[in-house]
Amino acid sequence: MDQQYLKTGERIDQLYSRDVKIIQSNNVFSFSLDAVLLAHFANVPQKASSTIVDLCAGNGAVGLFMASHTPSHIYEVEIQDRLADMATRSVSLNRLDDQMTILNMDLAKVTSKIKKDSVAVVTCNPPYFANYENSKKNPNKYYAIARHELETTLTAVMKATSDLLKMNGKSYFVYRPDRLDDLFREMALHRLAPKRIRFVHPKANSEANMVLVEAIKDGKPNGVRIQKPIIVYNSENEYEKEVRGMLYGRED
Repeated sequence: MDQQYLKTGERIDQLYSRDVKIIQSNNVFSFSLDAVLLAHFANVPQKASSTIVDLCAGNGAVGLFMASHTPSHIYEVEIQDRLADMATRSVSLNRLDDQMTILNMDLAKVTSKIKKDSVAVVTCNPPYFANYENSKKNPNKYYAIARHELETTLTAVMKATSDLLKMNGKSYFVYRPDRLDDLFREMALHRLAPKRIRFVHPKANSEANMVLVEAIKDGKPNGVRIQKPIIVYNSENEYEKEVRGMLYGRED
């Protein structure tokens, strides 16, 4: 019965820990561990009257993964038509049409659809790489747009986040540690104060390759907490207990 939601070349994957099905395709950028980590890291509101916005939503993974943990309405903003269409069908597949809305649009124009200064939480898994002229990009446009700042920029993401959030609203990002200086600079320019940071390491003896950051709009300076790191794999290349829990809902 689920096959009715699929188009040619698509499949249905599942995040078992949250009982979510998601439409994916090898031809476009699929969700990966960073989406799972971001959804787990975000503290979502427990009021049906609150609003959550996920920017750079892709095929809707982060919003879908958060939905079971909040009664709030979730907007997913994605500029690429095909990914927005996949997200829309995944929402219907999971019977979440009353809770989730997909906006196929440029995030720079998002306040034309969602009232400014009205959102409790914004999440975003933005493109990690700046769009340098000589930087090598994937020939697949879906992968290139997801990874490089081709259709949006970090500045645009932070402006949209700040515009959407109400005072003391919270934002959550997953990003690259080597661009933390860019992230913090743009946060400061857009009234976002970092408050909680958690680094993600492939293995215990490896450098961090991802970082999770919580920020508050118009938050007081300082008071940043560095939480214990997430270690993805153990020495046997198996998921560590915490990550297994995020993926499968069990830690054994």
